[in-house]
Amino acid sequence: MVKDIINKKTDAVKNNRYIREYALIVAGVLLASFGLDGFLIPNKIAAGGVSGIATILYYLFGFPVGVTMLVINIPLFIAGGKVAGRAFFFRTLMATILMSLYIDLVPTPVMTTDMILATVYGGTLVGIGLGLTIYAGATTGGSDMAAKILHARVPKISVATFLFVIDVAVVLAAALVMGAAVALYAIASLYISSKLIDVVVAGFKTGKAYFIITTKPDEIKKGIIEELDRGVTIISATGGYSGEEKAVLLCAIRRNAEVVALKRLVARVDEKAFMIATNVTEVLGEGFND
Repeated sequence: MVKDIINKKTDAVKNNRYIREYALIVAGVLLASFGLDGFLIPNKIAAGGVSGIATILYYLFGFPVGVTMLVINIPLFIAGGKVAGRAFFFRTLMATILMSLYIDLVPTPVMTTDMILATVYGGTLVGIGLGLTIYAGATTGGSDMAAKILHARVPKISVATFLFVIDVAVVLAAALVMGAAVALYAIASLYISSKLIDVVVAGFKTGKAYFIITTKPDEIKKGIIEELDRGVTIISATGGYSGEEKAVLLCAIRRNAEVVALKRLVARVDEKAFMIATNVTEVLGEGFND
């Protein structure tokens, strides 16, 4: 009986996670598609990857961007099926098809003809959208898949290096077709989107780590556990100048309100405590999986 209840709860948690992940994929694809269709493509900004290639072909031959993206991605999916896991493969396939359909079938108004605004807002929307998609365990295919395939064949060269080479090649092609000035906007948009991808993917799990050197470790530890509901690790240390044995408390927190509460707690318990704070890109584990 108890085992059945536990299994049902576990299944419910998994289902909720899957629903949340697929919802993030859909939201991410819609944002990225809007960034492409409303800002980048109408202004001839081919910001790397398969979407950049499709944009170039659209302005050269009039090929629909969404269909072109799908046609380019099909052989990449076939070749990359063994490289990617099954779940990643199907999620990415779904994201790719959804993006292609949106770009070709959903009427999207041109939001601006100002190249700077198109670069900034297009790159921002694409970056946030792709970041959400990657965070949920998928990509939109394209250069990501190509880079993984090339890396599997040449392990000495990283995926990031292959991605960089592919994007540079696309931007150079755009410079030949669209002109050097437009290619410069494409580089700026690519930079914005890549930075925002990193921010979104890491931003969900970022936090701060505090090292607290104190003569009252037990009192501060108790306050952190009871008042902040956070874990704490005690590290034994020796003062370099005094040679005295001291305790160093290590505590990871995420929210700004917790930062204020921790500082007040330490100041209240030990005014002479020495604190060091450092930003961490990911905080994982118990208490940080929400």
